[in-house]
Amino acid sequence: MQTQLLASPAVRPLGGRDAVRILVAADRVAARLTLKAVLEKSGYLVDSAASYAEAMDKIENSQFDLVLCDMRNDKPAADRLITMAKGQEYRPATALLQITGDDASDQDEFLVEPVDVPELLTEITDLLASRAADRALRTARRAS
Repeated sequence: MQTQLLASPAVRPLGGRDAVRILVAADRVAARLTLKAVLEKSGYLVDSAASYAEAMDKIENSQFDLVLCDMRNDKPAADRLITMAKGQEYRPATALLQITGDDASDQDEFLVEPVDVPELLTEITDLLASRAADRALRTARRAS
């Protein structure tokens, strides 16, 4: 089984000296808690939301560098959440977490599905770096 992030194009990072802020929106408790713990252990500031409504509220009232969505039980809500996040003035990077492989459709057999943690962290780092590079390019264009 392989873990993939389906990411939006990188946009404007919050950057600066502050730690990277990530919102984990996941409707399954085990996935939400696991992702939050892995990301915090990796040095990210992580907030979490258990529902579409909770995630929307957090996105509107706080700023995040990345919104990571795993709303497996409500795909339309996940799509609306990503669209709403992209529309924020602060423009967080966005990604859908997708588990692929033959066992992905048989979720009842896993308390926490297998995740390639180093790969997940690499993809998050790459997404955030790309987002920062795009912001620097836009800033340079405005200055010239």
